[in-house]
Amino acid sequence: MLSPMDADRARAFAVVVATYLAALAGAVATSALLGQDTPIRTVFVADCVATLVVFAASMAFANSSLYDPYWSVAPPVIGLYWASALPGSPAVPARQWLVLLLVFAWGVRLTANWARGWPGLHHQDWRYDMLRENASAPYWLVSLTGIHYFPTLIVFVGCLPLYAALAIGNRPLGFVDGLAFAVTAGAIALEGIADEQLRAFNRSKQPGEICARGLWGWSRHPNYLGEMGFWWGLWLFAVAAAPDWYWSAIGPLAITVMFVAASIPMLERRSHERRPGYAEHAKRVSVLLPRRRR
Repeated sequence: MLSPMDADRARAFAVVVATYLAALAGAVATSALLGQDTPIRTVFVADCVATLVVFAASMAFANSSLYDPYWSVAPPVIGLYWASALPGSPAVPARQWLVLLLVFAWGVRLTANWARGWPGLHHQDWRYDMLRENASAPYWLVSLTGIHYFPTLIVFVGCLPLYAALAIGNRPLGFVDGLAFAVTAGAIALEGIADEQLRAFNRSKQPGEICARGLWGWSRHPNYLGEMGFWWGLWLFAVAAAPDWYWSAIGPLAITVMFVAASIPMLERRSHERRPGYAEHAKRVSVLLPRRRR
């Protein structure tokens, strides 16, 4: 028999699964209505519809963290659609399989990592609580635009290289694909190792202790570094498949700017405020790019 805590968590995950199945149904219905003539527009509109479904559930359960797994759930679905949306596509099948394998590996791992750490519907990310407290507009509007649609737009732009690699790029596999694989797979591994090291640290940490083990002794945010590397790796696949899609670098660039200019500074401020020894830790360990501790 499940404990009350486990039962609550099971119910919370049932809500998540039902929400995302409804979002998928909305996206599929939208894509069927719009057709496959304009695959990029179709995915964008379907993405917006799915996000609206998740937003509705977030408001119904008063928990914006229902949206959190969307970041890692949407790209595999988008990639699979683009890989199959154009009958007779000139895309190289070997590249399609390779890219999809990497995207699904990243998506499954990142979603599982979120699921392992999410306590349930009684918990909401501290950043959302902060936005609620400091909002000058109604929270539902802040949640709709800032928590839901802004990340959806960022991820959609980040996925644009997938269209080149999976749907239209016809250049044969070559050196750039090898580089793209090394960057993407390495980034997935970096992020995964960093997450596991942080989880192990949190199980045994002492009060006030700051993680400086393993990768965390070389960078204060190695998981974010891995996340950014993943999106740049996808862009390299796009360049390998269709060099004229170099402009799709706007996707990983937008994601990099978001982490460097918003996410990391927000975490840094919180750590400095809540951890007495963090200022000294920050002097010894690089904020992002790995280097030996001072």
